[in-house]
Amino acid sequence: PLTQAQHHLFAKVAAAFPGIPASLANSAGTLGGPEMYFDMVRPGIALYGGAPISGTAPLRSVVRLEVPIIQVREARAGTTVGYGAAQRLQRDSRIAILSLGYADGFLRAFGGSDARRGADAMIGGLRCPLVGRISMDLTAVDVTDVPHEKVRRGDAAVLLGDGIGIDELAAHGGTIGYEVLTSLGPRYHRIYVGG
Repeated sequence: PLTQAQHHLFAKVAAAFPGIPASLANSAGTLGGPEMYFDMVRPGIALYGGAPISGTAPLRSVVRLEVPIIQVREARAGTTVGYGAAQRLQRDSRIAILSLGYADGFLRAFGGSDARRGADAMIGGLRCPLVGRISMDLTAVDVTDVPHEKVRRGDAAVLLGDGIGIDELAAHGGTIGYEVLTSLGPRYHRIYVGG
């Protein structure tokens, strides 16, 4: 009902300005049918694979965030990880350190704590939880369940892509996909494919 009322009002205003291109439909609006399009659409988050409205079928993500593992360490059960001892390990673990932090626009809210599981990274084909707080330049990941030969210094960790979507990562941070994408800072090496 609200969308239809907005559409009706917008159509009246657009008619008062003939010859001026009109745009009403964002990503979600494109799902409303051609009557919502007017002269053009602004697909926004849908271009990157984010869901325009909750409950919509997931789109194919075209964004991949991949960073190197810079260190792998053994840690005993009871050891705390990250600033403020936010997370205490419940078992003997292997922890991979990623070259990634909030200075790169990777939100602190993605980290783990004793109270909640952190977002995931894909390493060696397995989902691995981020542990402890995200620091300025580093992120810790529990890679205990990944075979040793699949997690070495220099190997890639994927934070977006390989089954980890924009909306999933955003949900871990209590935010939206737009914020995740626009927060990614200039320190990342970007590769544009296709187009």
